[in-house]
Amino acid sequence: MKILFNRIIYLIVLFIGIAIINFTLFFMSPGDPTNQYFSPKVKKSNLQILKQKMGVDLPWHKQLKNWSLHTLKGDLGYSWSKHRPVKDILKEAIPATLQLTIFALFINLIIGSLIGIFAGINSNRLSGKFLDILTLTIYSTPVFLLALFLIYVFSQKLQILPPSGMDSLRFGESGFWLTFFDRMRHIILPVSVLGLIGAATTSRYVQEHIKSVIKQDYIRMAFAKGLSLKRIYFKHAFKNALLPVATLIGIYFPFLLGSALIVEVVFAWPGMGRVTFEAISSKDYPVLMAVNMIAAIMVISGNLISDMLYRFIDPRIRIQ
Repeated sequence: MKILFNRIIYLIVLFIGIAIINFTLFFMSPGDPTNQYFSPKVKKSNLQILKQKMGVDLPWHKQLKNWSLHTLKGDLGYSWSKHRPVKDILKEAIPATLQLTIFALFINLIIGSLIGIFAGINSNRLSGKFLDILTLTIYSTPVFLLALFLIYVFSQKLQILPPSGMDSLRFGESGFWLTFFDRMRHIILPVSVLGLIGAATTSRYVQEHIKSVIKQDYIRMAFAKGLSLKRIYFKHAFKNALLPVATLIGIYFPFLLGSALIVEVVFAWPGMGRVTFEAISSKDYPVLMAVNMIAAIMVISGNLISDMLYRFIDPRIRIQ
């Protein structure tokens, strides 16, 4: 309990530091945010009034204070490009991204671990070498290239899955089940891209770790005692081999956010990635700062879960 408390305090301090750096980077970024409203017909006095309303005419410490106080109250600011509260934009985008995240995380951890275990046990066989080459190929493939390949195969050639969007317009006002299955059809391709690349990463971690575990003295001793393969692998080898998966949970969150930016743009998925891309294009700093803070929360939470899970799985860490 003391370890958890100390860890939480450390992460809170880390989050505060990230928030200050996040704000400072946007404050120091070149350009004037009012330039997008510039026109020969617009008076300079009007632009100055606009700067005052946007709060960008104040010095750094005052802007940071105002932004921090508003953020603590749940006010994430006002979008400069969409002219809507940032909170409302994120309320629409976060659930869409979470749908991709949950399904992709399932594929990543479950499928990746199973493939890694099988490939590690059969590393000297043809099946193990084939899986090794396959996962390496997927792992080294750029996200956008894999996305375009799946669209070409399943949408253009086979025409069995929609190439983009979150749902079909004709199903917008339909019943629950029609809408549900339509959403599932749209989610398959983007989830497959995120899940497959993540699963390839997990598979290679687990594969290499299980190879090293099998060579340990206690595994050799188990073989020498005549224990069954099932008992050796399931009771002794697999538990230790899956320790890297706990660490990967923390690593996977930033990877997912970075990949989601590309995947959501390619598949026109209305999530945080697409919101981020549009905010970058329009230099919408309030949206970008809010997205960065949410990303920081996700990464910090992922690392906390990863750390606690690792301590739960491995008794040696708990003793230390």
